[in-house]
Amino acid sequence: MAFKFGSIAAAVFLGSATILSPDAYSQTASQPSTTLFQNVRIFDGKGSSLSPPSNVLVKGNIIERISTAPIDAEPGTTVIAGGGRTLMPGLIDAHWHAMLIRLTPAQSIGGDVGYNNIIAADEATDTLMRGFTTVRDVGGPSFGLKRAIDEGVVRGPRIYPSGAMITVTSGHGDFRQQSDLPRSMGTLTRMELIGGAMVADSPDEVRLRVREQLMQGASQIKLTGGGGVSSPFSPIDVVTFTEPELRAAVEAAENWGTYVTVHAFTPRAIQIAVAAGAKCIEHGFLMDDATARLLAEKGIWLSLQPLPEEMREGFPEGSVQREKADEVWPGIDETYQLAKKYKLKTAWGTDVLFSRELAQRQGAILASLVRWYTPAETLAMATGTNAELLSMSGRRNPYPGKLGVVEQGALADLLLVDGNPLENINLIANPDKDFLIIMKDGKIYKNTVPK
Repeated sequence: MAFKFGSIAAAVFLGSATILSPDAYSQTASQPSTTLFQNVRIFDGKGSSLSPPSNVLVKGNIIERISTAPIDAEPGTTVIAGGGRTLMPGLIDAHWHAMLIRLTPAQSIGGDVGYNNIIAADEATDTLMRGFTTVRDVGGPSFGLKRAIDEGVVRGPRIYPSGAMITVTSGHGDFRQQSDLPRSMGTLTRMELIGGAMVADSPDEVRLRVREQLMQGASQIKLTGGGGVSSPFSPIDVVTFTEPELRAAVEAAENWGTYVTVHAFTPRAIQIAVAAGAKCIEHGFLMDDATARLLAEKGIWLSLQPLPEEMREGFPEGSVQREKADEVWPGIDETYQLAKKYKLKTAWGTDVLFSRELAQRQGAILASLVRWYTPAETLAMATGTNAELLSMSGRRNPYPGKLGVVEQGALADLLLVDGNPLENINLIANPDKDFLIIMKDGKIYKNTVPK
C-alpha cells in the first residue's frame, strides 16, 4: 500500500509540475551543454559602451571564453548567429515580492496556500521571460518557490529570499486587523503562519524571527524600520523598531555572514537603522541632505525604486493608503537627486505589489530611470551594480559565482537584444519582441533568433 500511495502522490506531483511548466523537464534534458554566440556586441554590465563585434562561448553554466577572433564550434554546440545584436547580462530586480504580485492583500493572507503558490509559479515564469534572471525577494514566503525553480520544476528567476519581513505591532507589514488584538504571546496569526510577515516586539523576539528565516535559507534579512504606504495601521512618520531591536537583527544576521536591509522613509528611521548596523536602506524617499551624506560616509547601500504614477493611483481616493502615497511620491525625485549628489551605492528595483499589470511593465519601470541616469548607467544598475548588492550575502549566497556581468568565468545569465539598448533604452520595455535569447544558468529558455 505504501508503494501504491507513493506512486499516486508522485503522479499527482508531476502532473502539477506539468501544469506549472509544460516543457521544463524536457527542455532541461535536451539542453545542449555548450552555446556559442557569434558576432555580438557586448554590454558587459559595467561600462558605458558596447564592445567591438565579438564571440562568446558558454560551457555548462559558465562563460568560458570571449574573443573578437573566431571561436571554433565543437560538435554538439548550439550556435547563435548574433548578427551584430547586443549581448548583455540578465536583468536583476533588487526589490521584488515573488509571492505577492498577482494576489490581492486579502488573498495573500487568507487565500488557499496551494493556489497562491501556483499563481506565484506562473508569475515567476513570466518574470524570467521578461528578461529578469534574478530577483532579490524582500518579503514573502518564497522559499518553496525558489526550491521549485532551482530544481527545474518551474521556470523562473534566481531568487535571493529574505523570507518573512520582520515587523512590529502596527508596523509596516503588519496586516492584522484590530480584531486580532490583543496579541497573545506564543500564538501566531495566519499572516505569520504562512510566512508573509513576523511580528517581533523585543530584541529577543527579533533574534528568534531572524534565526527562523536564516534556518529556512534566507540570503539576507528584511526588517521594516518605519511606516509604509500599503499597511493599514502604519503611519509614514513613525519609527517602528528601537535601535536595540534592530541591533539584535544585525547581530544575528552577521553571525550567519549576511546582512540586514531595512525599509525606511524618514531621516530618523534611516539614521536609527544605520546606527544599528544595517547595510542597506529600502526606499528612503523622505530622507534629507544630512541623511544622504550619512549614507555616503558609512558606505550604506540605498535600494531605490522609480515607483510609477499608476501605483499611486491604484490606491483608492480617500483611503489611508492613498493619503500616504501622496505624501511619499513627491520624494522620489528628490531622493534620486540626493543619491546622485553624494554618489551613493544605489540599487534598482520595482516593489510591485498586488498588480499583474504593473509587473508586466517591469522593464518599462527600469527604462524610466533615464529620467536621472544615462541608458548605460541604467542598465549597469540593473545588472552589475545590483549583483554587487547580492554578493553581500556572503556564504549565504544561494548562487555562488559572478552575476550581472558578461566576462570570462561569470555565470551565464544572458540576453540577446534585437538592437542597441544604449541608444534605445525602450528595447528593454518590450521583451516579447526585442529579447531574442533569454539564457539563465547556461540554459536557453527563449530563442526567437531568425533562422
